[in-house]
Amino acid sequence: MIKAHLYRNLGVIIAFIFLSNGAFAQINRKTVVKRHIIHVNKIDSLSSLSVGNGRFAFTVDATGLQTFPERYEKGVSLGTQSEWGWDSFKNTEGYKIQEAYKYYNQYGRKIPYVVQLNEPQRSKEATNYFRQNVHRLQLGNIGLELIKSNGALASEEDIKNINQTLDPWTSEIKSLFTFEGVSVEVRTFSGQDQDIVSAQVKSDLIKAGRLKIRIRFPYPTGEWSDFGTNQKNEDKHSSSIISSQQNMGVISHQLDSAAYFTSFSWSGLAKLKKKSKHYFTISPDKSLNSFSFSCLFSPNKSAKAIPTFESIKTNSTSKWKAFWLSGAAVDFQGSTDVRANELERRIILSQYLTKIQCAGDYPPQETGLTYNSWFGKPHLEMHWWHATHFALWGRPGLLTPSMNYYFKVKSKAVQIAELQGFKGARWQKMTDNNGNESPSSIGAMLIWQQPHIITFSELAYRANPNKNILEKYKSLVFATADFMASFANYDPVKKRYVLGPGLIPAQERFKADTTYNPTYELAYWEWALKTAQRWRERSGLKRNTHWDDVIKKLSPLPIKDGVYLATESSPDSYTNPEYKTDHPSVLGTYGMLPETDLLDKKVMRKTFDLVWSTWTWTDTWGWDFPMTAMSAARLGMPEKAVDALMMNIKTNTYLINGHNYQDDRLRIYLPGNGGLLTAVAMMCAGWDGNTVNNPGFPKDGTWKVRWEGFKKMM
Repeated sequence: MIKAHLYRNLGVIIAFIFLSNGAFAQINRKTVVKRHIIHVNKIDSLSSLSVGNGRFAFTVDATGLQTFPERYEKGVSLGTQSEWGWDSFKNTEGYKIQEAYKYYNQYGRKIPYVVQLNEPQRSKEATNYFRQNVHRLQLGNIGLELIKSNGALASEEDIKNINQTLDPWTSEIKSLFTFEGVSVEVRTFSGQDQDIVSAQVKSDLIKAGRLKIRIRFPYPTGEWSDFGTNQKNEDKHSSSIISSQQNMGVISHQLDSAAYFTSFSWSGLAKLKKKSKHYFTISPDKSLNSFSFSCLFSPNKSAKAIPTFESIKTNSTSKWKAFWLSGAAVDFQGSTDVRANELERRIILSQYLTKIQCAGDYPPQETGLTYNSWFGKPHLEMHWWHATHFALWGRPGLLTPSMNYYFKVKSKAVQIAELQGFKGARWQKMTDNNGNESPSSIGAMLIWQQPHIITFSELAYRANPNKNILEKYKSLVFATADFMASFANYDPVKKRYVLGPGLIPAQERFKADTTYNPTYELAYWEWALKTAQRWRERSGLKRNTHWDDVIKKLSPLPIKDGVYLATESSPDSYTNPEYKTDHPSVLGTYGMLPETDLLDKKVMRKTFDLVWSTWTWTDTWGWDFPMTAMSAARLGMPEKAVDALMMNIKTNTYLINGHNYQDDRLRIYLPGNGGLLTAVAMMCAGWDGNTVNNPGFPKDGTWKVRWEGFKKMM
């Protein structure tokens, strides 16, 4: 009896410890998620909603489909995008990428970089061509064709009594509205295993022949942005019905270098017709008042039957439930800090958005699968923000697919390094699915993306510490480390290795030809090379002597007046107003990164205080706030961590749909969403060596933080 009593008490104690640490908090996840169902009650270009699966996304207006794309084009555009949908304009002038080379004097030799050239004219045109091409496609526009009683097509002003919701738990968008006094209900889902959107429409307008499904195929603009609304250039592409039967139809779309298929299935009688060159309609039979359809986008014609609406609904509901029940969860209910509910909303919707926009087989573009920015191309330095959080939230399976991209493009990364006289693999910056470099005067000179694959590989190993992980990723880790060690240039006079000149740091305010030894990059270089050595040791290999030499003799972090400089070459880091704008990446030195041997935490604390009080926060980006929060948390300032995460700055705005708004150009910015999730994971679970419970949240009683499933950061 006594022994049993002791065991029961021991169990209570153990349970209490686990609960106190948040590790097994038994959160009612469905309740938390459903607290943040999105409600939309008007046509608002910044309130559009999306469904998707990580490889495909479909964004809708207040009607539940893409009925008014022009109204939304300068907001959260009504995009239909996939990972595979790319096109190139014909290279009629025979441009070659070498025409975009600029040679920099670096390390005693001339090194070519692919940059934006403005002269001579031929080089400028070649630069523009390779920036434009390839470009990500807007696959098609699927909306309602609503016909007024006088025969005219509906305008947005005709849509009344809007009541639209997105339930993140099931990824269902339910849209209710009236049109000329007649109610319309639309339910929208996306397939989780195919690039498919499915909808059910209920309305007496169907019986009146006044509601049809409209399909339009836009032509790519070739501009920095593409909102899927370009209906010009009709003769430059072709669209045609290649199959039409009682309950299905297929449309082919041919562009300059791309061709794909849009396959439909529907319930009940309906007819697919071509209205004009790139405009099609599906007209349901007038005997119906409910009509459902599914639309599959694919690079090859599907030989299988297109799943029904009910099938896609079941698929979406079950897969999203599995997502929410996997990995980590956090619950702030009971907190008295007025910001708690808003932070929880941002967390839930950021998980939703990064799952549908960023969890594919390739690094995403900064605007995901919604609309093009930078011609639809991914930026590999942003991959850290897009993907790191998946591992910390206990969902490494959403990280590893995009890691495979590095295998695909490794040969081209090796070619870049060889061309420039370096060893190993130099990873691209602004690129595409095939690893081609795009000209960029800033992007070509960035280096902070280089160690990211080592970070991802280490996160994958921490999630599953076994030989299979080591064997799979070690070639990427070692090739990366070879480049990094090769890029560090030895100064025989000062007897140290130096990064640059010939680089631009993460804070993109410094000139490439004069900048050297940026603080964050120096620390990242040391951490990554040491981690690569551990990978050699785990794999039963000897340490690389050159890597060790670089680690031992790497330049110290530059200090002036007791604080870390942005770069050693900028002693005016905190007196030149320009240098107090953009990313305060010096904080990433001990925020994104763990403590390294180069770091002095007292100096870091003084640096944080100076940045906090003097930075031009109105000239920053969405991921700067979570980066600052991570640094504050590591430095033992939880109040500042929350303040940073919730700072009232335009670029830290989170719209009703959860998107991180930046400005008129970048109305959505997914690195901000991913950064938020990374910071929250660290603020809850901490990092290696941390012993404080919920280290990123104040201990004054205003925050009640319950969590489960998080993994510690390095």
